[in-house]
Amino acid sequence: MTQDNGSIRGVLMWQRRRTWLFVGAGFTAWLFHHGIGWTFLGLSPLAVSVIGAAIGIFASFRTNAAYDRWWEGRKLWGRLVNRSRHLAHQARHYLPPEVADPIVRRHIAYVHTLRCALRTQPAHKDAEAIQFLNDAERAELATTSNGPQMLLDRQHAAIMAAYRVGHIDGLQLQSFDDSLMDLLGIQGGCERIKGTPLPRGYGWAVDWLIDGFGLLFPFALVSQIGLVTIPMNLFVGMGFTLISEIGRILEDPFTMFFNGLPLSELSRKIEVNLRERLGDEDLPPMLRADARGILM
Repeated sequence: MTQDNGSIRGVLMWQRRRTWLFVGAGFTAWLFHHGIGWTFLGLSPLAVSVIGAAIGIFASFRTNAAYDRWWEGRKLWGRLVNRSRHLAHQARHYLPPEVADPIVRRHIAYVHTLRCALRTQPAHKDAEAIQFLNDAERAELATTSNGPQMLLDRQHAAIMAAYRVGHIDGLQLQSFDDSLMDLLGIQGGCERIKGTPLPRGYGWAVDWLIDGFGLLFPFALVSQIGLVTIPMNLFVGMGFTLISEIGRILEDPFTMFFNGLPLSELSRKIEVNLRERLGDEDLPPMLRADARGILM
């Protein structure tokens, strides 16, 4: 899908196979009925409407289920924003600066690493993900199968070390443990969405029904509206197609597609918020939507 997809031309080019199918079926129906005179090929609008109803059921279910996944992903990252701020407050107020600062900075790296993992990008090559890690952590990040989990394990080790030397008491340790547990829950929820697509059968059924509808629908209209059947078939068929496509592209909310969750913006927000608490001044700018209104 290109930048031009906001226009009618862009949508038709994006779905050019279906565009040609709907236009071709409409022209064929008109040719058979008015050109050759094969009026016996006309269909009852009621019969074709049954297919349309089936498409509505399947497409609506798929789109609703996909949106639920998208919205759940957004809620999980909303929790991540709040939990990140809370963890930074805990570290700064429970621990001395020389212990708290590395924990907060490692958490910033964790957020960027989680963003990379969900977008299937190599975190060890991402400048934002590695800038707050030491050499040993960077090396481990390049070889581990789960970078975010590795960094949380490092956080746990650092907090336990602070407890053993008396920087925090048992209640404060429990509070930190709750924060790390919540972060694992957020990460696990995102991984579940990423790794569990909707059943393929729904997408297959919708695609098959839309193609069948696009082939049959013109024969139910052509006797009444003639050549107007061609744009009408294109309009109705593309309507069903776009409803189905909305479900398909919302299914994975963590892609770099224009409708994906703005993980880069959320990661940058967390980084700036936490570094402000540490007193950093050379902060990166907040990310804004581009000229198309798209925020990555």
